Amino acid sequence: MSKISVVGAGAVGTATAYALLIKEVASEIALYDIAAEKVEAEVLDLAHGTQFTGFSRIYGGSDIAVTADSDLIIVTAGAKQKPGQTRLDLAGTNVAILKDMLPELLRHSPNAIFMLVTNPCDVLAVVAQKITGLPSNRIFASGTVLDSARLRWVIAERFKVSNNSVHAYIVGEHGDSEFALWSQTRIGPVPITEWELSPGVMISQQELDQMAIDVKNAAYKVIAGKGATNYAIGLSATRIAQAILTDSNDVLSVSTVLDNYLGVSGVALSVPTVVNRQGAIRAVEVPMTKTEHEKFLASAAAIQNSLQALGY
Repeated sequence: MSKISVVGAGAVGTATAYALLIKEVASEIALYDIAAEKVEAEVLDLAHGTQFTGFSRIYGGSDIAVTADSDLIIVTAGAKQKPGQTRLDLAGTNVAILKDMLPELLRHSPNAIFMLVTNPCDVLAVVAQKITGLPSNRIFASGTVLDSARLRWVIAERFKVSNNSVHAYIVGEHGDSEFALWSQTRIGPVPITEWELSPGVMISQQELDQMAIDVKNAAYKVIAGKGATNYAIGLSATRIAQAILTDSNDVLSVSTVLDNYLGVSGVALSVPTVVNRQGAIRAVEVPMTKTEHEKFLASAAAIQNSLQALGY
């Protein structure tokens, strides 16, 4: 028996609840939102399809008590990113929401693991840890799991291979200072810069740089066209939830508050991290080139600047 609560019945929250249902990640899924009519309608719509999704049961409402005794709480509530708006612009509004909500969620589920999807997720992960006093393994953000998936998809399309054969990570901030860890990127066992696109032809650094830019701007393109990103982030949150509830020890690029990771402490950034039933238990130290390390430090500085502006 396991229970996941999804906080927020907007586009991301409902996509997450739907993905959790069809993946059969937990026996109970609770959807909570302060908008009573909206959340009740979403729960009813999802519940009507449970004959086709397996053993999971979904319920919810506008009373925060519906989240009680959760094993995992996925927070998607908050102001959404508007076209042309950066994730960091959202910080002030969403920090205020967390300050009101997190203590109550923790009171109802004192043993839960908390995953933050709400943006800017790296800033909010630091703030959330300070609000709750929880260790970093129990309160972290979804980070660049989706960004890394986007990168793998772009690489797979360009190199005409399966996504599952691409080993690549976006690290740093889930935002404008994120970057691709090209030095550790491989297709199968072969470094990406040594893979032949055709006999004797390798990919150029210029094309790799453009791939990284396309991945970084992917969310802005989706938001401009449809108003929000929701399906892929719902699936990404579900992937992390699977790693937690199955105690799988998967390595995922979630965002945790780092402690002397390549010279960075006190800010949350995404790096390859072991995830299991105890949460995000260990940030795996990854070799970086000098340029990559400089980008990593710049990413940390961007988050630190936002935290200082917010009084944290």
